[in-house]
Amino acid sequence: MYLVYADEQGQVYDHPELYGLGRSGDLLIEILEEELIPLPEGATLVSLPNCHPVGMDPETGEMVRLTEYQAVGALMPQGFTRLMLPGYVKVDKNEKLPLFGYTAVVWHNGGFYVAAEQSDDPYKWNPLNFPEDEKERLVKSVLKQYPENRVFHHLSNCTLGYGCLTASNTFFNRWEAGLPVSYSCNAGCYGCISEQPEDSGFPAPQTRMNFKPTVDELVEVMLHHLKTPESIISFGQGCEGEPSTQAAIITQAMRRVRAQTKLGFVNINTNAGLTDHIKAIVDAGLDLMRISTISAIDEHYNAYYRPRAYTLENVAKSARYASEKGVYTSINYLVFPGVFDREEEMEAMIDFIRKNGIRLIQMRNLNIDPDSYLAMIPPAKGQVFGMKQALEIYRQELPDVVIGSYTHVPPLEFQERRRQTLNV
Repeated sequence: MYLVYADEQGQVYDHPELYGLGRSGDLLIEILEEELIPLPEGATLVSLPNCHPVGMDPETGEMVRLTEYQAVGALMPQGFTRLMLPGYVKVDKNEKLPLFGYTAVVWHNGGFYVAAEQSDDPYKWNPLNFPEDEKERLVKSVLKQYPENRVFHHLSNCTLGYGCLTASNTFFNRWEAGLPVSYSCNAGCYGCISEQPEDSGFPAPQTRMNFKPTVDELVEVMLHHLKTPESIISFGQGCEGEPSTQAAIITQAMRRVRAQTKLGFVNINTNAGLTDHIKAIVDAGLDLMRISTISAIDEHYNAYYRPRAYTLENVAKSARYASEKGVYTSINYLVFPGVFDREEEMEAMIDFIRKNGIRLIQMRNLNIDPDSYLAMIPPAKGQVFGMKQALEIYRQELPDVVIGSYTHVPPLEFQERRRQTLNV
């Protein structure tokens, strides 16, 4: 399990002697073979700017820093949960890494391996299933069909400019498709990928939408996509703010669409802080809800999300209401090795899931500069189990909760329960 590193030109090497190290929280530790899988399709190797790789001499156990090279990490496709960050030391502690989810990578058995495990079927989110020439053809076709719809034009940039797969599905007319609706937000997330303060130290990798769609524009996108029983249309994308701030137009659009078709599912990706707005959206016919969270501990949650006029208890109330109304409710869990696997974090989140009717945990690797994140949250108070053991504990404690990585079509019993609630 040898160290992988890069030179200034981006050429990647494997070290002939030093073992690769991983990072859990702020600790550099040895990677075990049971924590490794081959580099998945769709993963990308990247160098970490201004970060020196750190390896271990297998004979002495000494940690060795390669000061003439750059550390290397892997960016994982959806469906894979990282177990460790790369082992590195920053040249300048004040420098911040771009907002990506870096995973430890080593050279093992003649190939690249990563410290990760598969948490879901990655087929639908493999970038190889989104060929560029096909994307360009479909975008042109849809824009020709809906030349005045600003949402489709916005999504075309997300598809061709940013390579967003959810936006791309809107044009491929399959699986889960994105429908951004909001330019404003009721949170100031530290790691927001669509809006950052000028003094944040790192630019947002995406541009947030800057207009309010009309109900007609939303209806057009929804009817365009909801053509099969398994189609999913999702409010709440990385290129927007909090969708529930636009509850008025969402609820109108949902009712108009459901008067014309019962096919597919309507989902919202939300922080769920605006409980009254969420209740209105649920009552208008919502099928699925994915709540973004990073912790069920107030101090940690507030440090990252920086909520405006809502609390974690509002999030819990929204989740409970949706679950009681038959909505298939999940959490979009932003996970970070050395934090997710803390004893107190696990106890709080397992309790939150049990009390609020969560049926699915969508594991998402947190895209953030690790050092900045660790500096802003409370330190560990109890045992840190390691990611692999923590995931096993979740499976044991929550046997009826699915652990995956993205939105699922709910089981038939949930679909029937929801139809009964809506009197459909």
